[in-house]
Amino acid sequence: MTDIAAIQIPEGEVAVSTAAAKRVAKILAGEPEMNALRVSVEGGGCSGFSYKFDLTNESQDDDIVLESEGAKVLIDPISLMYMGGSLIDFVDDLMGQSFQIKNPNATASCGCGTSFSM
Repeated sequence: MTDIAAIQIPEGEVAVSTAAAKRVAKILAGEPEMNALRVSVEGGGCSGFSYKFDLTNESQDDDIVLESEGAKVLIDPISLMYMGGSLIDFVDDLMGQSFQIKNPNATASCGCGTSFSM
C-alpha cells in the first residue's frame, strides 16, 4: 500500500492511495465542470455513520485538501474527526469497482462498505 497524499491531524494521518488518486483524476477528466472529489461522513446508514462521495467544483476555506496524480480530494473538518488514521482507496476486484475507506476507528461496518459505527 503506497500512500501518495496524506495529512496529519491529531486523530492520525488521513491518506489517499495511488489507485484512488488515479481513479479520481480519470473521473474528473470526464467531468470538466468539476475539479475535486469531496469525501464526507454523515449520520445514518445501516451502521450509524456513512461515507459520502460527491464531485464538486467548490471548496470551503476550512477544507482539508489532498492532491496527487492530478486529483484533488476535499474533506471537511467535521468529517475529518471521524476519519483519523484512514486510507481512502479504490478497489477493482471480482465484486466490482468502488472507493473504500479503511478506517481503523470503525468498530463495525456493513457489507456495502459505506456505512460504519464507532
